[in-house]
Amino acid sequence: MTLTPVGVAIWIALLAVIAVVIVPLAVGLLRRALKAARNIEGYLADMLTAGVGVAGNTAAVPALDQTIEWAVAMKPVADGIEAKTGAVAALLAKRAGA
Repeated sequence: MTLTPVGVAIWIALLAVIAVVIVPLAVGLLRRALKAARNIEGYLADMLTAGVGVAGNTAAVPALDQTIEWAVAMKPVADGIEAKTGAVAALLAKRAGA
């Protein structure tokens, strides 16, 4: 089977369109996709750095819970000290007035 001159012309025109339009368009789209992928990779690296920083800054939260527990346990002692210092202050005021 041989191609007619019209068939050859159609093949040449089709190959020219592919070479001039389709290939550069595909290359341009692939470059844009590669650039976007590299930007995403950079953003993910920044997010990882920030996440590690947040994790480091929140490592003390369990210690804060323990501090709150100790403060609650110390409140009755503080109330007792406050009551006794109030009694001492009243006694000293009474002696100063006499």
